[in-house]
Amino acid sequence: MRIRVGTYVGLTVVAAAGAVHVVYVAAPDVTAESVAAIGLMAVLALVAEALALSQPMSSTGSIAFIPYFATLLVAPSWLALVVIAVVRTISDLSARKDGLKTAFNAAQHVLILAVAVLVFRNLGGKSLLLLREATLNQATAATGAAALAGFALAYLTSGLLVSGVISIAQRVPAGQVWRTNQLATLWLDLLSLPLIFVFAWVYARFGAIAAATCWVPILGLRQVHKMNLELERTNQEFLELMVKSMEARDPYMSGHSRRVHHYSTIVARAIGLNEREVSLTSRAALLHDVGKIYEKYGPILAKSDRLSPEEWAIIQSHPIDGANLVATMSRLRELVAPIRHHHENWDGTGYPDGLAGELIPLPARIIRFADTVDAMTTDRPYRSSLPQDQVRAELVRCRGKQFDPGITDRLLSSPQWSQLFEVGEASGWDRPSLVLVDVKKSAVS
Repeated sequence: MRIRVGTYVGLTVVAAAGAVHVVYVAAPDVTAESVAAIGLMAVLALVAEALALSQPMSSTGSIAFIPYFATLLVAPSWLALVVIAVVRTISDLSARKDGLKTAFNAAQHVLILAVAVLVFRNLGGKSLLLLREATLNQATAATGAAALAGFALAYLTSGLLVSGVISIAQRVPAGQVWRTNQLATLWLDLLSLPLIFVFAWVYARFGAIAAATCWVPILGLRQVHKMNLELERTNQEFLELMVKSMEARDPYMSGHSRRVHHYSTIVARAIGLNEREVSLTSRAALLHDVGKIYEKYGPILAKSDRLSPEEWAIIQSHPIDGANLVATMSRLRELVAPIRHHHENWDGTGYPDGLAGELIPLPARIIRFADTVDAMTTDRPYRSSLPQDQVRAELVRCRGKQFDPGITDRLLSSPQWSQLFEVGEASGWDRPSLVLVDVKKSAVS
């Protein structure tokens, strides 16, 4: 995989170098005004990159794209591309990213911005420095359409490049990566386009001091966004702490909820859910057994023998206890139903409410798959984990009984099926036990 990623990155670097050459041939001259504009935007971009937000899956997010694209509106030249490559490289080296990521990030920025420059210039777009006396409306009328077309092609190119490298690195279909990374933030990207244009116009019309002044409230908005992300991360870490506390009761439970979280994410993406639905499902999966944190389950979870009818009745109440516990947290209310019903069966033989078919919440049906896969692929005192072909056979056998037949068919025919049996998870690019056996109702629950 490392070789394939390296090849992809190498081709991206070559393409970026070729794009810089094309832009140089088209417009070799660079004015002193352009150099000054490029210098200021480079400084602002470095500040933004230094304040980049750490995100899950080893990714980062920053608002450096604003000065990057603004540079192209005031100085659409080869020098701008070279300076942007330098800024990205300095930023990544400061963050101690590995060589492949550093090379890819610099190259893909150069390539997408070169696309923007070429489209902008070929459609008659002019540097806003040449329109310094124009009002915002006049500048928009003169060059707004060309800028919009350049941004759109750059956005498309960026999506293809990033989706490609993530697809190779994580062995996930590129289309799925595109939907997850691009469509989920499309509206934010569209809203940012007018901001970029206005920012560039302010620089051209009123100068460097005015542009730098405008940069202050933009950084303020970024800080608000950072605080929201940190709050969300704190909530997530609190949930994981709850799960670890529950799993500490029994060594066979250790890691179970996190594995079910991982498997549920794979299944949800395999059947084509959008990113919000995937997130809801995976969070519910992480907490699906949280009801077992109560003391009454401790002795039962520690028991290695077959459960008595009384003990089994107690275990069957854990989805209700989990749902009631989660319901006390207002930010988690949408997880209540999936947690309560994750042991319901498609044919209505599950618990606690005996729901059947599509009356069972979709996230709960997905967690049912993930819970079962983890049960079958985990070593037990009485048997070793099952191989992939036996797991497939069991899912087919219980199709329409324990499992949603539609999800079964789509999962087993999906490229994501094999990911359920891979060890570990791949890290992202800039741009995620003891389960009791009920022999009377299904092979594994």
